[in-house]
Amino acid sequence: MARSDPATPRGTGDPTASSRRGAWCARKLPRTAMAMLFAAMLAVSAAAFAQAARYELDPVHTRVMFEISHAGYSQAIGTLSGSTGTLVFDPEDWRSARVDVSVPLQRLDLGDARWNRAALGRNLLDGDDHPVATFTSTHVEPVDATHARVAGTLTLHGVSNEVVLEVAFNQLRRYPLPPFHRTAGFSATTTISRKAFGIDAWPTVIGDAVALRIEAEARRVRGGVAPDAEQPAAATPEPALEPALEPAPGAMPEPAQDAVPEDTAPDEATTDDTPSQPPPREPTP
Repeated sequence: MARSDPATPRGTGDPTASSRRGAWCARKLPRTAMAMLFAAMLAVSAAAFAQAARYELDPVHTRVMFEISHAGYSQAIGTLSGSTGTLVFDPEDWRSARVDVSVPLQRLDLGDARWNRAALGRNLLDGDDHPVATFTSTHVEPVDATHARVAGTLTLHGVSNEVVLEVAFNQLRRYPLPPFHRTAGFSATTTISRKAFGIDAWPTVIGDAVALRIEAEARRVRGGVAPDAEQPAAATPEPALEPALEPAPGAMPEPAQDAVPEDTAPDEATTDDTPSQPPPREPTP
Protein backbone atom coordinates (compact mmCIF):
# COMPACT_ATOMS: atom_id res chain seq x y z
CA MET A 1 0.00 0.00 0.00
CA ALA A 2 1.32 3.39 -0.97
CA ARG A 3 1.95 5.83 1.87
CA SER A 4 1.42 9.58 1.84
CA ASP A 5 4.35 11.88 1.86
CA PRO A 6 4.94 12.77 5.55
CA ALA A 7 5.56 16.37 4.54
CA THR A 8 2.05 16.71 3.16
CA PRO A 9 -0.35 18.15 5.79
CA ARG A 10 -3.10 15.82 6.97
CA GLY A 11 -6.35 16.21 5.06
CA THR A 12 -4.76 17.80 2.03
CA GLY A 13 -3.46 14.70 0.38
CA ASP A 14 -6.80 13.90 -1.32
CA PRO A 15 -7.27 16.29 -4.28
CA THR A 16 -10.82 15.01 -4.84
CA ALA A 17 -11.93 15.96 -1.31
CA SER A 18 -10.40 19.42 -1.69
CA SER A 19 -12.24 19.89 -4.96
CA ARG A 20 -15.56 18.91 -3.37
CA ARG A 21 -15.06 21.38 -0.49
CA GLY A 22 -14.19 24.18 -2.90
CA ALA A 23 -17.28 23.51 -5.02
CA TRP A 24 -19.52 23.50 -1.91
CA CYS A 25 -18.09 26.85 -0.74
CA ALA A 26 -18.55 28.31 -4.21
CA ARG A 27 -22.22 27.32 -4.15
CA LYS A 28 -22.85 28.35 -0.53
CA LEU A 29 -21.24 31.79 -0.51
CA PRO A 30 -23.43 33.34 -3.24
CA ARG A 31 -26.57 32.14 -1.44
CA THR A 32 -25.41 33.59 1.86
CA ALA A 33 -24.48 36.87 0.22
CA MET A 34 -27.85 37.06 -1.54
CA ALA A 35 -29.68 36.35 1.72
CA MET A 36 -27.76 39.10 3.52
CA LEU A 37 -28.40 41.55 0.69
CA PHE A 38 -32.12 40.74 0.68
CA ALA A 39 -32.33 41.22 4.45
CA ALA A 40 -30.57 44.58 4.15
CA MET A 41 -32.98 45.68 1.42
CA LEU A 42 -35.95 44.73 3.60
CA ALA A 43 -34.54 46.71 6.51
CA VAL A 44 -34.02 49.79 4.34
CA SER A 45 -37.51 49.49 2.88
CA ALA A 46 -39.06 49.15 6.32
CA ALA A 47 -37.18 52.21 7.58
CA ALA A 48 -38.28 54.26 4.58
CA PHE A 49 -41.88 53.16 5.05
CA ALA A 50 -41.80 54.14 8.71
CA GLN A 51 -40.51 57.67 8.07
CA ALA A 52 -42.77 60.47 9.23
CA ALA A 53 -44.83 62.05 6.45
CA ARG A 54 -45.84 65.68 6.08
CA TYR A 55 -49.50 66.70 6.05
CA GLU A 56 -51.36 69.99 5.62
CA LEU A 57 -54.46 70.83 7.62
CA ASP A 58 -57.73 70.83 5.71
CA PRO A 59 -59.25 74.21 6.71
CA VAL A 60 -62.81 73.12 5.88
CA HIS A 61 -62.76 69.98 7.97
CA THR A 62 -60.73 71.41 10.85
CA ARG A 63 -62.71 73.20 13.53
CA VAL A 64 -62.00 74.53 17.03
CA MET A 65 -64.95 74.58 19.41
CA PHE A 66 -64.76 76.60 22.64
CA GLU A 67 -67.03 76.49 25.65
CA ILE A 68 -67.19 79.05 28.45
CA SER A 69 -69.56 79.85 31.30
CA HIS A 70 -72.19 82.52 30.64
CA ALA A 71 -72.74 84.03 34.11
CA GLY A 72 -73.28 80.52 35.45
CA TYR A 73 -76.55 80.08 33.52
CA SER A 74 -75.17 77.98 30.68
CA GLN A 75 -72.06 77.15 28.73
CA ALA A 76 -71.74 79.48 25.75
CA ILE A 77 -70.46 77.57 22.72
CA GLY A 78 -68.59 79.03 19.77
CA THR A 79 -66.43 77.78 16.93
CA LEU A 80 -63.40 78.88 14.93
CA SER A 81 -62.99 77.67 11.36
CA GLY A 82 -60.33 78.06 8.67
CA SER A 83 -57.29 76.84 10.59
CA THR A 84 -54.15 76.24 8.53
CA GLY A 85 -50.86 74.59 9.29
CA THR A 86 -48.64 71.55 8.89
CA LEU A 87 -48.32 68.20 10.61
CA VAL A 88 -45.43 65.74 10.58
CA PHE A 89 -46.68 62.34 11.67
CA ASP A 90 -45.75 58.67 11.75
CA PRO A 91 -48.41 56.48 13.44
CA GLU A 92 -45.64 54.07 14.48
CA ASP A 93 -43.62 56.81 16.19
CA TRP A 94 -45.69 59.44 17.98
CA ARG A 95 -42.60 61.00 19.55
CA SER A 96 -41.40 62.24 16.16
CA ALA A 97 -44.68 64.08 15.51
CA ARG A 98 -44.82 67.87 15.37
CA VAL A 99 -47.51 70.36 14.44
CA ASP A 100 -47.72 74.09 13.65
CA VAL A 101 -51.18 75.65 13.45
CA SER A 102 -52.60 79.13 12.83
CA VAL A 103 -56.19 79.88 13.85
CA PRO A 104 -57.83 83.00 12.32
CA LEU A 105 -59.80 84.64 15.14
CA GLN A 106 -61.88 86.68 12.70
CA ARG A 107 -63.63 83.39 11.82
CA LEU A 108 -65.07 83.21 15.34
CA ASP A 109 -68.78 82.38 15.43
CA LEU A 110 -70.98 82.54 18.52
CA GLY A 111 -74.18 82.40 16.48
CA ASP A 112 -74.89 86.14 16.64
CA ALA A 113 -73.16 88.99 14.79
CA ARG A 114 -73.26 91.35 17.80
CA TRP A 115 -71.74 88.74 20.10
CA ASN A 116 -69.07 88.01 17.52
CA ARG A 117 -68.09 91.69 17.45
CA ALA A 118 -68.13 91.90 21.24
CA ALA A 119 -65.87 88.82 21.63
CA LEU A 120 -63.39 90.28 19.14
CA GLY A 121 -63.42 93.68 20.84
CA ARG A 122 -60.39 95.31 22.39
CA ASN A 123 -61.34 94.40 25.96
CA LEU A 124 -61.56 90.70 25.07
CA LEU A 125 -59.79 88.94 22.16
CA ASP A 126 -58.76 92.21 20.46
CA GLY A 127 -59.07 90.71 17.00
CA ASP A 128 -57.72 93.82 15.27
CA ASP A 129 -54.33 93.79 17.01
CA HIS A 130 -54.16 90.01 17.50
CA PRO A 131 -55.99 88.44 14.55
CA VAL A 132 -54.33 85.02 14.76
CA ALA A 133 -53.78 82.44 17.49
CA THR A 134 -50.97 79.92 16.96
CA PHE A 135 -49.97 76.58 18.43
CA THR A 136 -46.54 74.97 17.98
CA SER A 137 -45.83 71.58 19.50
CA THR A 138 -42.73 71.09 21.64
CA HIS A 139 -43.10 67.54 22.94
CA VAL A 140 -45.28 64.49 22.27
CA GLU A 141 -45.79 61.80 24.90
CA PRO A 142 -47.49 58.63 23.61
CA VAL A 143 -50.21 57.07 25.79
CA ASP A 144 -51.06 54.09 23.56
CA ALA A 145 -51.34 53.31 19.85
CA THR A 146 -54.14 55.86 19.29
CA HIS A 147 -53.66 58.45 22.06
CA ALA A 148 -50.97 60.93 23.03
CA ARG A 149 -50.39 64.09 25.05
CA VAL A 150 -49.09 66.90 22.87
CA ALA A 151 -47.42 69.76 24.72
CA GLY A 152 -46.84 73.02 22.92
CA THR A 153 -46.86 76.79 22.97
CA LEU A 154 -50.20 78.53 22.47
CA THR A 155 -49.97 82.22 21.58
CA LEU A 156 -53.23 84.11 22.07
CA HIS A 157 -53.88 87.82 22.59
CA GLY A 158 -50.13 88.43 22.31
CA VAL A 159 -49.35 86.10 25.26
CA SER A 160 -47.63 82.69 24.99
CA ASN A 161 -48.22 79.85 27.43
CA GLU A 162 -47.64 76.12 27.35
CA VAL A 163 -50.73 73.94 27.02
CA VAL A 164 -51.15 70.18 26.76
CA LEU A 165 -53.59 68.64 24.30
CA GLU A 166 -55.15 65.23 24.93
CA VAL A 167 -55.10 63.84 21.38
CA ALA A 168 -56.93 60.86 19.87
CA PHE A 169 -55.80 59.48 16.51
CA ASN A 170 -58.96 58.52 14.61
CA GLN A 171 -57.65 57.01 11.38
CA LEU A 172 -55.27 57.34 8.44
CA ARG A 173 -56.45 56.23 5.00
CA ARG A 174 -57.26 57.50 1.54
CA TYR A 175 -60.17 59.93 1.34
CA PRO A 176 -63.11 58.26 -0.47
CA LEU A 177 -63.70 61.12 -2.94
CA PRO A 178 -61.45 62.66 -5.63
CA PRO A 179 -58.65 63.55 -5.54
CA PHE A 180 -58.30 60.72 -2.97
CA HIS A 181 -55.75 62.37 -0.69
CA ARG A 182 -54.29 60.20 2.06
CA THR A 183 -55.92 61.82 5.10
CA ALA A 184 -55.30 61.63 8.85
CA GLY A 185 -57.99 62.51 11.37
CA PHE A 186 -57.56 63.62 14.98
CA SER A 187 -59.63 64.81 17.93
CA ALA A 188 -58.14 66.82 20.79
CA THR A 189 -59.25 68.51 24.00
CA THR A 190 -57.78 70.85 26.60
CA THR A 191 -58.83 73.60 29.01
CA ILE A 192 -57.14 76.98 29.31
CA SER A 193 -57.53 80.04 31.53
CA ARG A 194 -58.41 83.19 29.63
CA LYS A 195 -56.88 85.31 32.42
CA ALA A 196 -53.54 83.57 31.79
CA PHE A 197 -53.60 85.17 28.33
CA GLY A 198 -54.47 88.64 29.59
CA ILE A 199 -58.19 88.38 28.74
CA ASP A 200 -59.83 89.27 32.04
CA ALA A 201 -62.75 91.62 31.25
CA TRP A 202 -66.26 90.88 32.56
CA PRO A 203 -65.29 88.32 35.23
CA THR A 204 -68.82 88.17 36.70
CA VAL A 205 -70.41 87.48 33.33
CA ILE A 206 -67.79 85.47 31.45
CA GLY A 207 -66.10 82.47 33.08
CA ASP A 208 -62.34 82.03 33.26
CA ALA A 209 -62.01 78.40 32.20
CA VAL A 210 -62.28 77.85 28.44
CA ALA A 211 -62.76 74.27 27.31
CA LEU A 212 -61.40 73.62 23.82
CA ARG A 213 -62.33 70.76 21.53
CA ILE A 214 -60.51 70.35 18.21
CA GLU A 215 -61.55 68.19 15.28
CA ALA A 216 -58.86 68.12 12.60
CA GLU A 217 -58.19 66.50 9.25
CA ALA A 218 -54.84 66.72 7.50
CA ARG A 219 -54.04 65.72 3.91
CA ARG A 220 -50.69 64.17 3.02
CA VAL A 221 -48.46 66.42 0.95
CA ARG A 222 -47.58 65.07 -2.48
CA GLY A 223 -44.10 63.58 -2.31
CA GLY A 224 -44.62 61.94 1.06
CA VAL A 225 -41.60 62.15 3.34
CA ALA A 226 -41.32 65.18 5.56
CA PRO A 227 -38.27 67.46 5.26
CA ASP A 228 -35.75 67.54 8.09
CA ALA A 229 -36.54 71.15 8.94
CA GLU A 230 -39.87 72.07 10.44
CA GLN A 231 -42.27 73.87 8.17
CA PRO A 232 -43.35 77.35 9.28
CA ALA A 233 -46.95 77.91 10.19
CA ALA A 234 -49.12 79.90 7.79
CA ALA A 235 -48.72 83.64 8.32
CA THR A 236 -52.15 84.77 7.08
CA PRO A 237 -55.36 84.31 9.01
CA GLU A 238 -57.41 83.35 5.97
CA PRO A 239 -56.96 80.05 4.08
CA ALA A 240 -56.07 80.58 0.44
CA LEU A 241 -58.35 78.05 -1.15
CA GLU A 242 -60.67 75.55 0.47
CA PRO A 243 -62.27 72.40 -0.94
CA ALA A 244 -65.99 72.25 -1.52
CA LEU A 245 -68.27 70.26 0.76
CA GLU A 246 -68.91 66.63 -0.10
CA PRO A 247 -71.72 66.09 -2.64
CA ALA A 248 -75.04 64.71 -1.52
CA PRO A 249 -75.65 60.97 -2.15
CA GLY A 250 -76.07 60.39 -5.88
CA ALA A 251 -74.45 63.68 -6.88
CA MET A 252 -71.39 63.97 -9.09
CA PRO A 253 -68.02 63.66 -7.30
CA GLU A 254 -66.49 66.91 -6.17
CA PRO A 255 -63.80 68.45 -8.41
CA ALA A 256 -60.17 68.66 -7.36
CA GLN A 257 -60.12 70.27 -3.94
CA ASP A 258 -57.25 72.62 -4.66
CA ALA A 259 -59.22 74.22 -7.50
CA VAL A 260 -62.43 74.94 -5.57
CA PRO A 261 -62.79 78.43 -4.06
CA GLU A 262 -63.66 79.00 -0.47
CA ASP A 263 -67.31 78.20 0.10
CA THR A 264 -67.92 80.29 3.17
CA ALA A 265 -67.13 83.92 3.95
CA PRO A 266 -65.48 84.94 7.19
CA ASP A 267 -67.56 86.46 9.93
CA GLU A 268 -67.77 90.21 10.01
CA ALA A 269 -64.70 91.76 11.65
CA THR A 270 -64.78 94.50 14.23
CA THR A 271 -64.44 97.92 12.57
CA ASP A 272 -65.08 100.32 15.43
CA ASP A 273 -62.09 102.40 16.42
CA THR A 274 -63.42 102.87 19.96
CA PRO A 275 -63.27 100.11 22.59
CA SER A 276 -66.07 97.57 22.10
CA GLN A 277 -69.25 97.85 24.12
CA PRO A 278 -70.13 95.04 26.55
CA PRO A 279 -72.17 92.10 25.23
CA PRO A 280 -75.77 93.15 24.45
CA ARG A 281 -78.37 93.17 27.18
CA GLU A 282 -75.86 92.32 29.91
CA PRO A 283 -75.87 94.30 33.20
CA THR A 284 -72.78 96.22 34.15
CA PRO A 285 -70.82 94.09 36.64
